[in-house]
Amino acid sequence: MVPAFGPGMTLILLLLAPLLWSLPVGLAMSELAAAMPVEGGYVEWTRRAFGPFWSFQVGWWSWIDSFVDVAVYPALCVEYVRFWHPAMSPTERWLLVVVFVAALTGLNVLGVRPTGRAAVVLAVVCLAPVAAFVVVGAGATRTAPWTPLTSEGQGIEALGLGLAVVMWNYSGWDTPSTVLGETRAPARTFRAAAFLALPLLAAAYVLPVGVALASGAVEWSAWTTGMLPAVARSVGGDWLGHAVAAGAVVSTSLLLTNSRLPYVLARDRQMPAWLGAVHPRLGTPWRAVVLSAACYAAFAAFSFKELIVLNVWLYSLSLLVELAAFVRLRVVEPDMARPWRVPGGAIGVSLVVAFPSLFILGAVATAGWRNTVAGVAAALTGPIAWRAFAGRGAGVAEAGA
Repeated sequence: MVPAFGPGMTLILLLLAPLLWSLPVGLAMSELAAAMPVEGGYVEWTRRAFGPFWSFQVGWWSWIDSFVDVAVYPALCVEYVRFWHPAMSPTERWLLVVVFVAALTGLNVLGVRPTGRAAVVLAVVCLAPVAAFVVVGAGATRTAPWTPLTSEGQGIEALGLGLAVVMWNYSGWDTPSTVLGETRAPARTFRAAAFLALPLLAAAYVLPVGVALASGAVEWSAWTTGMLPAVARSVGGDWLGHAVAAGAVVSTSLLLTNSRLPYVLARDRQMPAWLGAVHPRLGTPWRAVVLSAACYAAFAAFSFKELIVLNVWLYSLSLLVELAAFVRLRVVEPDMARPWRVPGGAIGVSLVVAFPSLFILGAVATAGWRNTVAGVAAALTGPIAWRAFAGRGAGVAEAGA
């Protein structure tokens, strides 16, 4: 983001994105989670609004997108590990990725509660070095962090990469809904977690980036993926660099929520039945988790920059349908029980949809032709998969109903 937009514009986007991109999506998903706290989340909400075809498309697109999205994390992990081992070979990189995915897969097979507890611990471990860096760096400022305001001469692909990164940083507010059926008090918990996480995430991005820019330790135009530990070392010494690098590696540990999607679709006879198997003791959809993990490991062979723009393009496609489902359910089922709803009536609903849609339009317009072609091709696999897997199953289910 920094070399693409410049220091000032980066900080502005890091402040505006939570309000105009994340908060609206979080509000819409919180209303739907309160109204329909079911396993599969947005897949089931879309089914209620538009029927089985579109719910399958959302589930399929999200699952395909997860191949790219989850692969971003081990790819990013590798970039931070390079702080200690800059001469990492391709074979070493791949082995690290496999170990990373295998560890997370084992954790997710254990279930949502053990994974959730581990996620809380990991969050503390990754945020503590960031807090230390902010405190130490605040006493070593040399320049205004917002100057210069913009970066000149950047091409459309560089701007697209920067926009994709800020959207990715603040995205994913719908994905926890896929495990609502495994969550205690899901309607309240989902909303409370979202509203607690958003300001914490905003602070965790704005403060360290602002301190790093103000330190002048590394010229802003030379910033690249995995740069923060190097800046921390320049500001606070080796101990701080190692701490921030370790926290960054830990921060790439992701709950594999999208691995539940093939399970939900299989349960609804829209994917092969064997994907709907549940572990007899743990109660988790272990086959869907393992299959998803294998796909994540394969896509992690690509670099962070190669994955991130396509990830946001695909995610935006599913999110548009989910937001449309939110609006349709408000219109066609106004009397649905909604223990919590987006305030402001029709104006509130319009704003919740309009601001994320503008971000999505910007992401698609700046994605570049390669990512656009790849995204369209991935989207077209949805109708093909529907005919191959889901059409017959949906017909049987409707006949039974």
